[in-house]
Amino acid sequence: MAATLALAACAGPTGNARLDPAEASGDGTLRIGLILDNTGTQDFLNAPQLAAAKLAVKEINAAGGHKGKPVELLPSAVGTDTAAQAKDLVAAKADVVIGPTDSSRAAGAIDVLARAKVAIISPANTAPGLSTYKSGGYYFRTAAADVAQASILVKLAKDGGARTIAVVHEEGDYGKDVSVAVAAAAKAAGLGTAVDAEFKAGQAQQAAAAAKAAAPDAVVLVARDGAQGAIAELNNAGLAGNKLILSDGAVNQYGAGLGSKALDGARGVLPGTFPSAHFQAELVAVDPGLKDMAFAAETYDAVNLAAVAAAAAEDDAGTSIASKLLSVSGGTAANSGAGAPSGEAAACKSYRDCVSALRAGKRPDYDGASGPVNFDGNGDVTAAAYMVYSYGADNTATMTGSETARSTGS
Repeated sequence: MAATLALAACAGPTGNARLDPAEASGDGTLRIGLILDNTGTQDFLNAPQLAAAKLAVKEINAAGGHKGKPVELLPSAVGTDTAAQAKDLVAAKADVVIGPTDSSRAAGAIDVLARAKVAIISPANTAPGLSTYKSGGYYFRTAAADVAQASILVKLAKDGGARTIAVVHEEGDYGKDVSVAVAAAAKAAGLGTAVDAEFKAGQAQQAAAAAKAAAPDAVVLVARDGAQGAIAELNNAGLAGNKLILSDGAVNQYGAGLGSKALDGARGVLPGTFPSAHFQAELVAVDPGLKDMAFAAETYDAVNLAAVAAAAAEDDAGTSIASKLLSVSGGTAANSGAGAPSGEAAACKSYRDCVSALRAGKRPDYDGASGPVNFDGNGDVTAAAYMVYSYGADNTATMTGSETARSTGS
């Protein structure tokens, strides 16, 4: 979730817990907290995250828990005051906290938890600004930043035969950040960017006209709230169907909400991987009423990574967990003085397998339900999976493929 992020500087802790050595300071019990911050129309996002966390903890405890003691999943509340939730979790002696969902509420949680030296792993934050937010190295996320999709959007255009693209983006941080990244990715891929036109939601006619005048081979639409109106204006301008590439915020099941065949042949992306039938069945066994799987894989992986990091550190304290997360994810911190993690790597897809690797003297490299994680020096994933959707004549989308975006870390 990448709502506008206010990057107010906090008096965060000194040092960098991702890279600094840590001394054991835990109390012997690994406690995992959840911040569920979805209310109103977004409240459906809470259930899959809670089910995924419960599933992961159940499996971890079935494998022996942390140092022979059960891992505790702390009781979770629901609310948009993430700072208050964070304070409650600190009082409950959380060592690591999973959440929040909404990027605009991440700072409140980070400020509290980082000062308390509690590791934070969000399964859903995507605002680019969080990569450099002052957390003292305690903040990580298993969701990719919005800008990671840029190379995939450009690849879809190039695969479709485009040599030039136009970018039409909605005003605001999301539209601006992704459109800039798309232009850079296009240049790197040898494609020309004919125009980059901005619009306000509900006022896309001028931007559509500018795109038409540029006569591009493809149009990349970067939008959220104003996506449907922009698609309609692009359609009116003769830029419809297979000329359109949609960012993740613009992908929806539009159906009769748009003119006939407005999106016929269009393609778009959504982050993540489609959950396997086995994983879905396991989640439903935890919550029989579960109807959505959003961020379930990312939450499951966040919990497992935290537990594997604690196992690697042989300590449950938040500082120890943060210090091992890069290593056990298979990541590295470029340009930070920290080289690649030492030790022979052993790929593992579960807590049990990762602990077995540790016992064999190897370094676990966790690849989970959401795919490879590979944290970088900012706590960001460096391999981001995307599902590709294609539209039919009825303006509805079906998943038709998958792509992976990679970065070199930072």
